[in-house]
Amino acid sequence: MAVNIELFESLDVVARDAAGALDRAHVPSLYGRLDWFRLIAAHCPSAGKPVVIRAETGGRRAWLFLAVDGSDARGLAAWYSLRFDAVGNRERDVMTSIAAALRDGGIATVTLAPIEDPGPLAAGFRDAGWIVEVEPDKANWRIDTAGMDFETYWASRPGQLRSTFKRKAKSAGLEVEVHDRFSPAAWDDYEAVYRASWKPEEGSFPFLRALADQEGAAGTLRLGIAKQDGIPVAAQLWLVENGEATIHKLAYAESARPLSPGTILGEAMFRRVLDHDRVRVIDYGTGDEPYKADWMGERRMLWQLTAHNPRRLKGLAAALRTKASNLARHLRSR
Repeated sequence: MAVNIELFESLDVVARDAAGALDRAHVPSLYGRLDWFRLIAAHCPSAGKPVVIRAETGGRRAWLFLAVDGSDARGLAAWYSLRFDAVGNRERDVMTSIAAALRDGGIATVTLAPIEDPGPLAAGFRDAGWIVEVEPDKANWRIDTAGMDFETYWASRPGQLRSTFKRKAKSAGLEVEVHDRFSPAAWDDYEAVYRASWKPEEGSFPFLRALADQEGAAGTLRLGIAKQDGIPVAAQLWLVENGEATIHKLAYAESARPLSPGTILGEAMFRRVLDHDRVRVIDYGTGDEPYKADWMGERRMLWQLTAHNPRRLKGLAAALRTKASNLARHLRSR
C-alpha cells in the first residue's frame, strides 16, 4: 500500500493537518504532543528550522518532528525532552517511508535522542538505505509501583534513606505544600529555590513556567515546595498522567543542605503520588546520579540514533569517520 508523505515547516499547518490527532486526547505521551513541540520551538529552539514529516497509509499516520540546519537534521528536542521518537504509527513500512523522504530530500545526517525503543526507527532508516548507528545516550531510573501504597514502597527503600528522613524531618521543621494547579506565587518559590541551589540555570525558566501552567490546567501538575520559616528551601516539579509519575526537575537551596530538604520533600511527593494518585510507575527522568538508586528500582538505557545518508558525500564521509573511530576504540580495548 502506498504511503503518502507531506513535509511541513509550520507547526500551525501541522495542527490544521492533524485535526486534533496530536492533542492530549489522542497522544498518551507528553513528548509526542503538538503542545510540547510548540513549547520547544517557542522557548528552546534548536539550530535550524522546524520541519515535520507526516506519513499516512491506510488511515495510519506518523509524524517525525525535526530541526533542519542545512543538510543536518536533529530531533526537535531540548534539555527537557526526557523522550523522543516518531509519533503515531511506528510500523516498519511507515518508518521506512519517512526515512526515504529524508534521504531523497538531501539530508545527509539525522540524529535522534533520547529514544526508549530505537528498533522501529533504526529498521526504517536501514531499509531506506541509510547507514545507522545506535548507541547509549542517557540513563533512566524508574520503579514499578503497581499495587503499592506508600508504606509498602517506603519499607523497600534502603535503611539509610529512611533513617535520614526520620532524623531530619523531626529537626528541620519544614512545611511542605504540593500544588496540583499552577500558582504564580508557588512558581516564584520554585524559581527562588533553583537560583539558590547548586544547579546552574538550565535551558529556560519561561519554558518550565509555561509547561507548569499548561499541565496545571490539565490537572497533571504536582509542584512540591518545602519551606523553613516561610522561606522556600526545596522544590520538585512532577507530572502525573495515565498512571505514571515523572520527576522533571528538583533542587534545594545550598544553604539548607544540612536539613536534607530534598529528602524530606521527596518523601512527601512519593507519598502523594502513591497514596492519592495511585500511580503504577514512577520515572526519575534522565541522568545517572547515585541518589536515584535509593528511590528507584530499575536502571535502563535510552538511546541515540544517528543515520548517515550514503548518497550524500557529507553523509558517507561521516559514516566512514564513525566506523573508523569505532574500529580504533575496539582495537584499543583488546
